[in-house]
Amino acid sequence: MTINRRDLALSTLAVSALVLSAPGVTTPALAASADEDAVAKKVEAFRLAQIAADPKALGALCWDDLSYSHSSGKVEDKATFITNATDGKSKFLSIEYKEPTIKVVGPAAIVRFHWVAEQEMAADGKKCRPTFTS
Repeated sequence: MTINRRDLALSTLAVSALVLSAPGVTTPALAASADEDAVAKKVEAFRLAQIAADPKALGALCWDDLSYSHSSGKVEDKATFITNATDGKSKFLSIEYKEPTIKVVGPAAIVRFHWVAEQEMAADGKKCRPTFTS
């Protein structure tokens, strides 16, 4: 089964699209400081928004000037990214961020994890279980 690069990049976007001030669900094991705890909450909120394919939640978590470049060269702005992430062509059944690390550097955060997900493609109903390191 072919995996869409857009779907694979969602976890990477969680890192680059986070804003430290929005509320979310925490994963205490991720955090070592107040800033890292705030980022961990955003990462968890983004993971849940991915699974739910929730355009409102993704919109709140993505930067207004988001620019996502696919490996094919296609570039999406925030509105296009959210539309494509929630269009129903695929559905995440589960997403797990394994072995996460968070480092806050000034106004930016670097989040790394091993991304494990189960996804169902709407067109054929087939399931796939991609794993990637982000």
